[in-house]
Amino acid sequence: MEFSFMLGLFFSRSACLFSLTAYSLAFFGCMPIGKSTTPVWKAKISATYPHDPGAYTQGLIIENGKMYEGTGRLGSSSLRQVDLVTGSVLKSVSLDKKYFGEGITILGDKIYQLTWRDNLCFTYDLATLQYKEHFRYPHEGWGLTDNGTELILSDGSSDIRFLEPSTFKELRRIAVKEGTERIKNLNELEYIDGEIWANIWYEDRIARISPTDGRVLGWIDLSALYPKSLRADRDQVLNGIAQDPMTKKIYVTGKNWPKLFEIEIMK
Repeated sequence: MEFSFMLGLFFSRSACLFSLTAYSLAFFGCMPIGKSTTPVWKAKISATYPHDPGAYTQGLIIENGKMYEGTGRLGSSSLRQVDLVTGSVLKSVSLDKKYFGEGITILGDKIYQLTWRDNLCFTYDLATLQYKEHFRYPHEGWGLTDNGTELILSDGSSDIRFLEPSTFKELRRIAVKEGTERIKNLNELEYIDGEIWANIWYEDRIARISPTDGRVLGWIDLSALYPKSLRADRDQVLNGIAQDPMTKKIYVTGKNWPKLFEIEIMK
């Protein structure tokens, strides 16, 4: 009886100590509880701007102080130039109703816009949004960004492809992993400070990815940004990352979200 009591007391104290230690890590550190040691950063809202709740955001980018947005869904896909502060659409080009628009990026004087399952990337003149040409690719198109010389594409899997901009030829690819686990459903992309930042479909976090080997360098937790309780349906997911190259400010939004958020990363 005495032995049982002492054994029970030992395990109770051990459990209590473990709980306190876990709580301390969760509260004070940026390391998640569990097996993963990948750092997790938080973000705080610096400013909030109107965003068209009818925009099914698939791509977001800022160039020369102007915001460009690619939207999706059959029959309503578009490429837009948007006033960042007011959310007003300044220019817009509609895709043919048979195309489902996806990610966008700007390289040189061209805007590139993917389509989901049509294996087509359209290019437009940056100044006028006039169609220029198209490229074909043998896989789905989800997110698109660039590193200044190469296009960087996600297809909903755990792979990221690097492409030659003038031919769309695949140059190389990386598999995105956290430890040994492949991270799938990579969606909208943005190249920030030498890293690839990726939305994950149906998740309220951004993966920071090494463009060299695909390692997940860290996570950015945005679960408190626009709570799921305020969303009309489960398709209103976080999707859309843009950094202003001049001010270095970072903006995020989601599919059919009524707001665009300027955020500050808390490292």
